[in-house]
Parts: sequence; C-alpha cells; structure tokens
Amino acid sequence: MARFELKLPKMGESVAEATITNWLKQVGDTIEVDETVLEIATDKVDSEVPSEVSGVLVEQLFGKDDLVQVGQTIAIIETEGGLVQESKPEAIPESVVEVEKTITIAKEIIAEPIAFADSEKFFSPLVKNIAKEEGISITELEAIAGSGKEGRVTKEDILKFVESRKSNGLTPTNSNPQPQTISVNGGDEIIEMDRMRKLISGYMVASLQTSAHVQSFIEVDVTNIVKWRDRVKNEFEKREGEKLTYTPIFMEAVAKAIKDFPGMNISVDGDYIIKKKNINLGMAAALPNGNLIVPVIKNADQLNLVGMAKAVNDLGNRAKLGKLKPDDTQGGTYTVTNVGTFGSVFGTPIINQPQVGILALGAIRKVPAVIETPEGDFIGIRQKMFLSHSYDHRVVDGALGGSFVKRVAEYLEAFDPNRTF
Repeated sequence: MARFELKLPKMGESVAEATITNWLKQVGDTIEVDETVLEIATDKVDSEVPSEVSGVLVEQLFGKDDLVQVGQTIAIIETEGGLVQESKPEAIPESVVEVEKTITIAKEIIAEPIAFADSEKFFSPLVKNIAKEEGISITELEAIAGSGKEGRVTKEDILKFVESRKSNGLTPTNSNPQPQTISVNGGDEIIEMDRMRKLISGYMVASLQTSAHVQSFIEVDVTNIVKWRDRVKNEFEKREGEKLTYTPIFMEAVAKAIKDFPGMNISVDGDYIIKKKNINLGMAAALPNGNLIVPVIKNADQLNLVGMAKAVNDLGNRAKLGKLKPDDTQGGTYTVTNVGTFGSVFGTPIINQPQVGILALGAIRKVPAVIETPEGDFIGIRQKMFLSHSYDHRVVDGALGGSFVKRVAEYLEAFDPNRTF
C-alpha cells in the first residue's frame, strides 16, 4: 500500500488560503480519481477539492472551519501499489507568499470587527477566525476558559462554547433566547443569513464606511447598438457558438474609456494611490439563491467583441452553476453591474472595494426624443438608457468621474451600425 498526500491546490495568483467548509468523504471511505473529497471557501467563492488518485481516505489533517494555506497537506489517501506517492507541491508564487501591498481597506474592516487589540489575552488566528464567523464578542471570548498553554483558548474550547450556546438557544451576541427560525401561523420568520450573504453584508457596509460615494448620471442613445444586435445576433451565435447580449458591447466601451481615463483604474491603500497596470473588469452577477458575485474579465481592453462575449458568457454561466474558481473573482480594477436586467432605469451602486468606481447599466427603453437634423428638429422614437456612475470622492473628483461616464456614453452612441464582428 502507498500513501498519497492530498494538498490544497493552487487557486490563483492572489489566493493564498481557504477555509474547509465540508468534508464529503470521511476516514475509511473509498475515493475514485477526480471524485470530490471536500469543499472549501475563499472570501468570495466556494470550490471543491477532487482527489488525484483512487484509494481509501485514512486521515483528515484539518477539520471543518479550519483555515488552510495553499500547498498544505489536508488529507492522506491510501492507494494500491508498493511505492509511496506524494502529490507534487506547487510552488507558491512570491505574490501569494508576500502580503500584497494592495490589501483592501474593506477586508481590513471586515476582518477585524471584534476589538482583539483591546484584549490583553492572546488569541490564535484560527480562534479569531471562528469568533468572527460565529459573531462571538470580545467579552464572550475573554470569558472562555482556555485549556491550552498558559490558559490560551484553543479551537476545541471555542467550538465547545459555540455548541453550548446553540444548544441553549442563544443568539451569537447576547444571551436572549431566540429560535433560529420562527414561523407562527404563517406569520413572520427569522432566518439566519447564509455564509455568502454574511460576507456580502459585511462588504457593503464596509464600502460605505470606507469610500465617499458620489454619483453621476447620463442618458445614452443606444439605438444603433440595438438595431445592430438584432440584425447580427443569429449569425453571431451560428458562427461563434455564443449568444450575443448587450453586456460585452458595454464592457468594450467601458474598457476603452478606462484607457482614456486611467485615473479610474486605481485603488487606495491608506494614504497611497495604486495605479493599476491591467484593466480587469468585474461583472456583477446575481446567483440563483439571490446572492451576488463579481467574476472578473482579465485584461478586458485586449479583447475584441467576440473575445469579450465569450468571456462574459463563460463567467456568467459558471457563476450560475457555482463553478467559478477562486481566481475568477480576484484582481478586479473596475466593476460594471446591470441593474436594467431587473427593469431598473438607473441605480446608485456601492463601490466594490478597493476599487474607486462602479458603473450601473439601466434598462434600455423606447422613448420619444428630439432628433436634430439639417432640416430642423423633430420627435422620433429612440432606444435609450441611463448610465449611473458611483465613484470614490476621496480620490476621484467630479471632473474625472463625470468625464469618464460621458466618454463611455460617447463610445456607445458612436457605435458603428455597419461594423463586423
């Protein structure tokens, strides 16, 4: 028999760790090649870890909710054969090993909701992580009797506290009894947020606390775009095997505008402004369960319309199926959200930290409009939409924020109705 070390795989240049959320295989279970052994989660995406070999799971080196670094061995699988097998540890790039200079302010705020610094006690990173996930206050944490060296609180200590609190029907932050779900005669229900919704909630509040949000709005005539898409969409799908939506057309215009106004392609780290070399467009996508995720189109300015359509469709489809990889949501430098999908004319989106701007695309509507011609003005039916630009007034003034969204509108209105794809 041989022993194979299953390691936490590399999940992208900017992903260094993940939390184990569920073991699908237990010690003693038989595992086939490519069969999923456990589920993991980064701060934005859930993922699966498959086995590279067939065999029997003989050891789990980490438990549920443990934080694991990329390249660490997480399980031992016993295989047939006389040689000891080990998975080859992937080299962890320096960009992962070193702390990135562009750590987001939003993550700092969310990662430290509990005033650990105010306590004289030492708490390990794992204990802190569990405390944050379970909403344990610093007062509760200090009151836990630690069984570790010098009375330190261990993982087992805090998990016992969590289990005891749940069994007593107590809420995470106080001692008032409260059932997790209440429904009386078809009345109100109290339902705990799932993990992703808790993260989204934290990110949104943190962004508003971090950035000075201001908005600029502009109306755009997209009649030429609508007519062109209606004319070529069937041919496009037949030739490219992809559906042609409006999103890649809008993303193309945004990427061009960012090249014209690189001041929108920055992030803020304390008192420093970081100018981003690459233009990586985040694409906000609604999930079937009602949650939100933002996959990223890398180097969007280097894609033609066909490439952009393929990237948009691929990320959108995998987001709906829950098949995004952790790296698919990392590295965004500017975000676009389509509020028009749900019928909204315009919106005031919240900035995706540590970026400094986000553009909301409103619904396309047929409206009466004044059309200027050499022979005079007349009223006609045009296809129009609103662009809503939220930007961080700490580093983006009205001139830049307004000029940027105006440039996006100019690219859309100048769309060539005779262009090929």
